This record gives sequence, structure tokens and C-alpha cells, in this order.
Amino acid sequence: MKKDRQAGSPHWTEADLDQLVEEATVDCYDETEQVSGLYTMLEDNLALPFETILFGATVTVERIDLTDRDDIVAFCNRGNDVRKLRLIDVPLPFPPPEGAQWIAAYRHWLGEEAAAD
Repeated sequence: MKKDRQAGSPHWTEADLDQLVEEATVDCYDETEQVSGLYTMLEDNLALPFETILFGATVTVERIDLTDRDDIVAFCNRGNDVRKLRLIDVPLPFPPPEGAQWIAAYRHWLGEEAAAD
């Protein structure tokens, strides 16, 4: 998979992201199964924890979860404060953690690939 560096952040081509989405959703019948497939790939491949900057502060993304509303969320920790945010709203650090291409694929699947970058 080609990974270019543009403006200090990783970039995966649309074809790369399409391939990842296809891999995660190949046997899925509906949207709920598709998001579950993407979540499974994230859970299996995304290196956690990782640090990122959120609202000017360093936070640690400790874990991810799939909600009852079919949204993937990240649990971000700063000291004793833990916030649950939609994964698409969490900016990727540079360099990104291993498996970050699955976050990009999830954003691509949602049609919001640039939402947090």
C-alpha cells in the first residue's frame, strides 16, 4: 500500500482505501455489518494506546468501542479525565500509529476521510 507524505500527515490513495473497505466489508449485508467489519479491522490492527493533540492538549487514545448506534468511538484520556469522542473526530498524530490506515478507511467509508486531518 502506497503511503505518501503530504503536509506532514500520511495519505493513502482512494484506491488503497477502497481496497481496505472492501476487505473489511466483503461478507457484509447491510450498514450495521459493514461498520462492525471496519471496527473489527480497527480492533485487530490499530496500535493502542497512542497520543495525539486534541483541542491543544495531549491526550492518550486508550481504546476504541462500537456503540449501539453503530458509531466507532475513541476513549481519550488526559490525566484523570476521560472523554469519549467519535473516532473520525480524533486527529491522527504524526507519525501515525500502526494500523492508522484503518482509521482512514473508516473515514473514507463514511465519506468524511478529511474530517479530522
